[in-house]
Amino acid sequence: MEEDGSIELLSAEEDKHGGVTVNIDDPHPIHPLIFASSLKASLSNWTQQGKKGVWIKLHIQHSNLVDSAVKAGFRYHHAEPHYLMLVYWIPDIPDHLPANASHRVGVGAFVTNTKREEKDGKFKGTGVWKMPTGVVNEGEDICAAAIREVKEETGVETEFVEILAFRQSHKSFFEKSDLFFVCMLQPHSFDIQSQDSEILATQWMPIEEYARQDFMQKNQLFDYIAKICLSKLDGEYSGFCRVLTTTSSGKRTYLYYNNDDDWHLSASKEEQGN
Repeated sequence: MEEDGSIELLSAEEDKHGGVTVNIDDPHPIHPLIFASSLKASLSNWTQQGKKGVWIKLHIQHSNLVDSAVKAGFRYHHAEPHYLMLVYWIPDIPDHLPANASHRVGVGAFVTNTKREEKDGKFKGTGVWKMPTGVVNEGEDICAAAIREVKEETGVETEFVEILAFRQSHKSFFEKSDLFFVCMLQPHSFDIQSQDSEILATQWMPIEEYARQDFMQKNQLFDYIAKICLSKLDGEYSGFCRVLTTTSSGKRTYLYYNNDDDWHLSASKEEQGN
């Protein structure tokens, strides 16, 4: 509250879509009643200005303010380790606020040596040999995640070759959808150092033996993946390689494309990220 008794409005930044974002990161404690009064006055002000969506980024040290925001009509949008995002739609028309992220992204790595042997790990308690798999970290490229997972699980250094296939499933992780990319990698080292937390053992295994596992043949998805990997080794299948691109804003990102014999992109080896 200001010295003259008036209520202080919340500081907000305007976005490109007619809304505002409030970042509550003050290191000092904020009393819920004072926050509730400021939020109510701010909502009235934003309504008069014709604003649409209101975003409140509430840092974890101010978790005591969640109840005040919810009572004012805000709802949860998403949460991260250090903050919670709440949203409010002002106009009396359908809500156009974008939904929270809907997918988790995972990778599986198909790594073969010159003997047509794939590097597989054996899950504890299952007896099943599987390719290295894992989840892509925030801000991490698919190709980099596949290389990292192989290194973490086996100690083997690799180089990304291409994406062989991908699968989409739904309601697989906290009600989110899941994208899983099967990547082919080329090894640069061959000595294995197994991860002990989840993997019972790791070895180089003939790809035909891997594909013949009873578990693989009874699971249609895994059976398809094994057949795709075999077809790739036999030169009968082409996946998606990568090329490094730059947007108009200067952001660097990878484009994955099918590099068959009918056409090609003009890109140097350095641009392709190899």
